[in-house]
Amino acid sequence: MEAILVVNAGSSSLKFQIFAVVDGQLQRQLRGQVDGIGRHPRLRAEDGTGATLVDRTIPPEEIRDLPSAIAHAGEWLRALEGFHLLAIGHRVVHGGPNHAEPVLIDHAVLDELAHYQELAPLHQPNNLLPIRRAMEINPEVPQVACFDTAFHRGHPPHTDCYALPMSYYEEGVRRYGFHGMSYEYISTRLREMLPERAGGRVIAAHLGSGASMCALLDGRSVDSTMGFTALDGLPMGTRPGQLDPGVVLHLIIQKGMAAEAVSDLLYRGSGLKGLSGISNDMRDLLASEDPRAAFAIAHFVHRCALNAGMLAAALEGLDAFVFTAGIGEHAPPVRERIAARLAWLGAELDPAANAENRTVISTPASRVKLLVIPTDEELMIARHTLRLIQNAH
Repeated sequence: MEAILVVNAGSSSLKFQIFAVVDGQLQRQLRGQVDGIGRHPRLRAEDGTGATLVDRTIPPEEIRDLPSAIAHAGEWLRALEGFHLLAIGHRVVHGGPNHAEPVLIDHAVLDELAHYQELAPLHQPNNLLPIRRAMEINPEVPQVACFDTAFHRGHPPHTDCYALPMSYYEEGVRRYGFHGMSYEYISTRLREMLPERAGGRVIAAHLGSGASMCALLDGRSVDSTMGFTALDGLPMGTRPGQLDPGVVLHLIIQKGMAAEAVSDLLYRGSGLKGLSGISNDMRDLLASEDPRAAFAIAHFVHRCALNAGMLAAALEGLDAFVFTAGIGEHAPPVRERIAARLAWLGAELDPAANAENRTVISTPASRVKLLVIPTDEELMIARHTLRLIQNAH
């Protein structure tokens, strides 16, 4: 069976899916992941019907890091029979200024993408590692990079530049936006579910450990809360979101912090984790009675509301608001509080629908449609990968 393998590597997890290619169409055959890397590793996978194929807890000393997770998952995948890989599609967070579309990877492209590691240190090195491993093990199988930044390309330069000398913009210092695979999927699903709203003014909120919002007009990105790096915009699990650059100068000049220490603080010690001092996981904060947890949640909701207003201004109005990703899909109390702050735009939440995690969680009278749509970044990667190799042939 001809198939596409999709790999989505993170700092503490490795996700993978296999899609069969039948008459030019994709059919999901397998979905799996290795999570808890270095702490409580666990390999899980299910077939296209949801039936469990493997669910195995692994000693931490066997999977200490991402390379060992790749080796373990690769060994399990290679034992599967009946699949002939046409290509492997990879999520790559940062495509830089040169990549507005998915691209076939060779060593030159890989070296180029490695230059953006400092702009996405939590993601880019992990995204590139499985590509290197796959090129070593299966050099004859095409590798395709699908970029989180690509969906946001095409904005007018005056919306993507910073108010710095233009030479910096020309060098690539500009607003890129991220979570593009997720937003592209949401745009596609909206056209299928609510075509009358999909062509209008939509804000999609990808709220998870990494969080951002995107303004969609006729299904295309017109603005995003994230910028040059994945630090900007909304507060996240361990990242602060929007920050006065003067704070960074203060930390370096007045506090005497080294650049590496500041980077570690901004990428790993801030956000919900830093504010609460408890956890970077919204589930833990919602379950906690500690006032610091409530404080962190209140900050998160406040910043989401402010950024929604900014994107509504970019759209000159709002027809629909979509919640997606871990918090967006599974945290009704957070959705309720954000929706309440959207009332001035015409949003009216249906509390029962929200509590039951229905797709439409707004009342029939609400001027703004409120929706919960699970994202599927891996499906978008598979579609792009298949299209690229078909065009190449």
